[in-house]
Amino acid sequence: MVTQTVANPAPRDVSDNGYQQPGKPRMVEIETTAFTSPAGTVRMPDVTVEMNYRIRKPGYKDVVVRILPDQKSVPLTVDKETDPVKIAESKPANAWLGALDIGDTNAKKHFQMQCGFCHQQGNAFTRAERSPEDWHEVIGRMIRYGSRLPTDLQKSLPEKLSAGYRKLRENPGLVKGGIAWDSELDKTVITEWPLGNAMSQTHDMLIAANKMIYVADNIQDRLYKVDPVTNAVTVYKIPHKPGDKPGGLIAGRLKGFPSHDSTSNAHSLAESKRDGHIFITPSAQRRLVEFDPASETFLLHEIGAGFYPHTIRIDANDNVWFTLALSNQIAKFDRFTQKFTLFDLPARGLKERLTVSSIDKLFQLMNWGLPVSNWMPVDWAATGTPLPYGIDIAPDGTVWFARLHTQEIGKIDPATGRITMIPTPFIGPRRLRIDAEGNVWIVAFAESKIARYSPADGKFSLFDLPVEPKGSETPYSLNVDKKRGIVWVNGNQSDALFAFHIKSQTWRTVPLPRRTTFTRDIEIAEDGTVYTSNSNFPSWHIEGGQPTLLRIEQK
Repeated sequence: MVTQTVANPAPRDVSDNGYQQPGKPRMVEIETTAFTSPAGTVRMPDVTVEMNYRIRKPGYKDVVVRILPDQKSVPLTVDKETDPVKIAESKPANAWLGALDIGDTNAKKHFQMQCGFCHQQGNAFTRAERSPEDWHEVIGRMIRYGSRLPTDLQKSLPEKLSAGYRKLRENPGLVKGGIAWDSELDKTVITEWPLGNAMSQTHDMLIAANKMIYVADNIQDRLYKVDPVTNAVTVYKIPHKPGDKPGGLIAGRLKGFPSHDSTSNAHSLAESKRDGHIFITPSAQRRLVEFDPASETFLLHEIGAGFYPHTIRIDANDNVWFTLALSNQIAKFDRFTQKFTLFDLPARGLKERLTVSSIDKLFQLMNWGLPVSNWMPVDWAATGTPLPYGIDIAPDGTVWFARLHTQEIGKIDPATGRITMIPTPFIGPRRLRIDAEGNVWIVAFAESKIARYSPADGKFSLFDLPVEPKGSETPYSLNVDKKRGIVWVNGNQSDALFAFHIKSQTWRTVPLPRRTTFTRDIEIAEDGTVYTSNSNFPSWHIEGGQPTLLRIEQK
């Protein structure tokens, strides 16, 4: 893996409270990564300035060299790494997570689901030395952020994590696996555009009809427009309404975070095919954000109910559908009538109905500084937070969704409003997409798998992600390249993307340039080019502390 970066980058515009001035396109300096051929050669893009090149190969020491633009050919040698500690440290987080012993398979799955929600487990930051008391404090903070780790594990994990990670650091030979690099990676080129900074969270992104890429910054309420041809980046600030408080309706969650400029928490994006308007879910408000790329203006639609707008899609009739994660609802916004319809999903019992119905009051108490989430016991089913999450629209107009904590997917008939729930044979159905034949593809987040559900016969098929140790991945999302029959999947523990070829049921693995890469949504261009964003939260975990938009091309 050879990564090319500018040796002497120009100062970036940070005049708007550490960020680029809104509305003014600025050129950014991209990073390019390519892979050597079997002969050991690689051709990098031509340049006119001095560049740095980092050469990386599993089991070998990194090499970083500075090369002048008139140097046309440079021979380099990488040396094998022999230090067992450094070999272990160079492995992706999934190798550490897979080797981590917390004593129980079911507990491990729940730990992966609830403690890998926004970031890796097993990377250099998370596996550092911590006492049980330190871990207890960390877990308490994560519960305030939204983790629904069972109370039993909140009590038992601090000792196990402290001892478990210490055992691996002292016995690096126990850390095995990772991902295997494919033999034809020399056809792959990865481009990265730096967006935001170490206090950003570049969440979902979108390839728009105007060929621009739009990325939402969840923690800074900014929308980035990236021109992938010119490398110009334009920043738009999502407007705050009078009375909006920092952190919005969930202000208490981010009180301890070092820096944020958010009342909305821009989350997920979808584009109308009718007029190209982009709709954004602000997870910290009861509203829907509409952005017109032509006029570069925003319009805010108040829902009036619901809690935590999440993943969003638009159907063929220009209806905007999105999940309301904490109020256990699906929302539809009819663009012609400008009205919202909320579909209440079934609760699992009285306790859940009571918790969901009072969720806004609970967050009010949290915003006042009361640690309500830490006081309330959490069972192994996360009762009270069923968490409708991913959503997509089938070719026949059926609305499909996943509920992360209930081990279910569901569908809504848009003509009748009828809701049907379908149990899954795995825990942690997170995001989903529909293929060209109407099959539903779902990530099994806590089980390191993807699943296909066939509505025609009601059957699930499960496919393990190609990682070692088996079961050590936490795939957040996926998308289907309908034209080519490929399912692209996040490899959030292994710093990779995976491509599953539906017809042959075979995998291809693309290692990504930065360690501690945690990607969110995946977008696929007409020619098969794949885009995603490096969205680890917090972003200072990312190698270099820089979140990026990534493009993966096959040359």
